[in-house]
Amino acid sequence: MDAIDRSILRELQADGRLTNQELAQRVGLTPSPCLRRVRQLEDDGVIQTYRAVVDPTAVGRGFEVFASVEVHRDRASVASFEAEVQSIPDVVEAYRLYGAPGCLLRIAVADSDAYERFWTDKLIALPGVSDVNSQMIMKRIKAPQGVPVD
Repeated sequence: MDAIDRSILRELQADGRLTNQELAQRVGLTPSPCLRRVRQLEDDGVIQTYRAVVDPTAVGRGFEVFASVEVHRDRASVASFEAEVQSIPDVVEAYRLYGAPGCLLRIAVADSDAYERFWTDKLIALPGVSDVNSQMIMKRIKAPQGVPVD
């Protein structure tokens, strides 16, 4: 990966809707080699997908929570927990961590009452869950903007 590929990645992370013509101009290429490079980055799995960033409040999910979840530390419990988490739309991000807590979930629901229902009906009922610590998000200070590609 050279400096032009990294420049392409920076530009597309900032605005995935750029036309190939605009992207080529920004990175100093003509459209044809720019498109070849983008396709190669996609084929290599460097660019994994494109998506829209949606305002959670606009779709009725403005109450966000980080839930630290302890899961029994055996292979079957972890596998069952991770499989189940994949199927829950309210869980918008999930990470297995080294150390404690074992997992961190970002959950997006309508409000505090909706989170309480989610916590009671789904979260603590997940396979292998032994403890949950919830942290309500007061304010997003910095939104995800992609990874540095320097």
